[in-house]
Order: sequence, then structure tokens, then C-alpha cells
Amino acid sequence: MSYTNTRRSWMPKSFQLMAKPRGSICNLDCTYCYFLSKEKMYPDSSFTMSDELLENYTRQYIQAQQVKQVTFAWQGGEPTLMGLDFYYKAVEFQRKYALPGMKVENAFQTNGTLLDDAWCKFFNENNFLVGISIDGPPELHNVYRKDKGGEDTSTDVLRGLALLKKHSVDFNILCAVHAANVEHPLAVYQYFRDKLDAEFIQFIPIVELDNKTGFQTGNKIRNRSVTGKNYGAFLINIFDEWLSNDVGTVFVQIFDEALGKWFGSPGGLCVFEKTCGLGLVIEHNGDLFSCDHFVEPKHKLGNIIENDMIDMVTSHKQYKFGMQKYSSLPQFCLDCKVRFACNGGCPKNRVTHTPNGVYGLNYLCEGYRAFFNHIDEPMRIMLDLIRRRRPPAEIMDHNLT
Repeated sequence: MSYTNTRRSWMPKSFQLMAKPRGSICNLDCTYCYFLSKEKMYPDSSFTMSDELLENYTRQYIQAQQVKQVTFAWQGGEPTLMGLDFYYKAVEFQRKYALPGMKVENAFQTNGTLLDDAWCKFFNENNFLVGISIDGPPELHNVYRKDKGGEDTSTDVLRGLALLKKHSVDFNILCAVHAANVEHPLAVYQYFRDKLDAEFIQFIPIVELDNKTGFQTGNKIRNRSVTGKNYGAFLINIFDEWLSNDVGTVFVQIFDEALGKWFGSPGGLCVFEKTCGLGLVIEHNGDLFSCDHFVEPKHKLGNIIENDMIDMVTSHKQYKFGMQKYSSLPQFCLDCKVRFACNGGCPKNRVTHTPNGVYGLNYLCEGYRAFFNHIDEPMRIMLDLIRRRRPPAEIMDHNLT
């Protein structure tokens, strides 16, 4: 964590909030979604963020930052279910409370099925970056991404993507990697690159734990999940294809993150940071939680209606939550030569044992180790090219794949 002592004993210069204005409510019923069951935490709720709460959230979030660029991240559930008027108000409040010289940006994650011309025109006019969830070609996407009636969703998603392109909206593709698509890495990647003309891609591994009650109740891994071995092979196959053909034209989040790790610069992907605690969640009613993957009663920090946001973010409880990521690493991880790249991965996935029987190893460890070791030489060559200020395309001359 990067802290300054100007306002609190531990005060982050910046932090991120993932806002869920409709909570866990969604128009789809993706079978691997860990967040749908969070509805059970609010049995009598309307799951609608009020205008008053939206203004309060906007003001407190902006005033808590000590940086010149602030990003509002809208997720769910499905955030389009709030309706377009809500986001017009959000932009108005951002302009009202933005500090002099501050740049305010918006990131919006959607399943894409409810997008129309009005939505996409708004995104374009207000410079929203839109993430759209697609799990590969239709036959792979449709395995788990169903609507409430159990019907396939790819047609509606692709229609939404076409509208984003029509209105020149900046977008990236978020692909969940699971049991249905993990065996088809090149089919997935080439579909995004060649059929959808995607330039920015994120891969999110599905590690689905028992979550029947609205929060984690056990460490049982469901069969829709990837294995560490398969996820590592998935990334390696795509990396080799990308390295041969797409450096500088297609940007894959985990590859960019890896290059930053080899370069020694601060990363942007929380799962690979040494500590965590700077990526929190605000629910539809103002409840603040330590992390998107820990929206559980024991990780609730308070409510911004009753408590100042900055007091909760800088609380000892949140600081301890963030620091525990590093302090709880098994010795097996501390001794790993690529630990600098993964830092043990997301704590939510530390549900297995090391070879010598110590609990706390990341379920994806085998895949991470395989992937980061595989890319070590290419990363070193890229760094050398960057330092010499040579064009990235020259990487191809090294015959690395």
C-alpha cells in the first residue's frame, strides 16, 4: 500500500470503489456468478441507490482522494438496470464536486444485453469506458451465460457490442475463464481479435466456492471452475499467439500487468499486488465492504450515511484486511522465484495446501507459476527493448515462441 501521513496514521493517496447501484440484481442468471446470491443479505431491500445517496457517495469519494484522476466504477449485478437517468445525475454530481484540476472518469461493466442507441450515445458523449462480458464464441459463451428463462444470451450481447462500436464507445472485453472455455484458448482469443476486433481484453479465472447462503460457507470448489493447471495452459497458449502476432496491437490485461512487474513499477491489478485493501465496494444502500469478493457481514466497514467514508477506508479493520494478504503467505510462496509477479494471488482463492501441507496456498498457484515462468525470458527481452527505445515489433526477431 502507498500511504501518506498527512491526514491519518495510514492514509491512502487514492483508493477505488466499485459501486453497485442495483446491488446484486441482474437480468441474467449466469450459473457461475458469485454475486447473485448476495441478494439474500438484503431481504427487504428495493436494491435501488437513491439520488440523495448517489450525491453523498460522489461528494465523499471525490473529497477523499489525494490524486488528480478519479475513476467511478459502476458494476453489479447489472448496472444498466438503474436506468439511464441515474447516470446523467451521476455525471452532474461529478461535475459539481470535482476539485480544481481533477480529471473524473467512469468505467462501466455490463453484460451488454440491455444496451441501445441512447445508452451508447451517452457513453460516447461522457467518455465512459465500457467493459462488456463475453466468454468467447457463442457456443462457449452460452454454456453458462443464460438469461432468467435459461435462454442463450450471445445474440443480445453481440448486438450490444455492435452498438458500442457504432457510437465509437471505448470498450474492453471481460472474459470469464471456466470449465467450458479453458480448453479452447486460441478459439477464444482469435474470436475476440478477428471476429470482434477487440483491442483490450481481460481474462478472469472462475474459482467458484460454495456460496449458497449469500456469503462463503466453505472451500469446496465447484466443477464449473478452472483448475490451476488448465488456467496456466490457457494463458500460455494465448501469450504465445499474442507474442507472435499482436504485440502493440492487442492489449491483454494480465500481459500488461506482468510487464509492469518485470519492470518493477506499481501494478494496477489488485490480485497481484503485495497487499490489498484499496479496492472496496459500496452497495446500493451505502454499505461499504472491504472488497468485491468479501461482501460478507464480517467485512462490512459501515455505511456512508452514518460514517465518513474516509474514516472507514483508513480504519484499522481495513488496514489489517489489506496487510493480511502478505502476512499470511505460506513459506512456499515466499520462497517462489515468481512471487514478485503474483504475490500469492487473491486471498479469496487461498483455499488449498502447499506441497508440505501448509494451508493458504492459492488454488491457481500451479497455473500462475507455469505462466510467469514461461514468460520470464520474453519479459526480459521486452524490457531491454523498452530501455533501448526500440519498436515493440522488433520482439518478433528474437524467435521466442
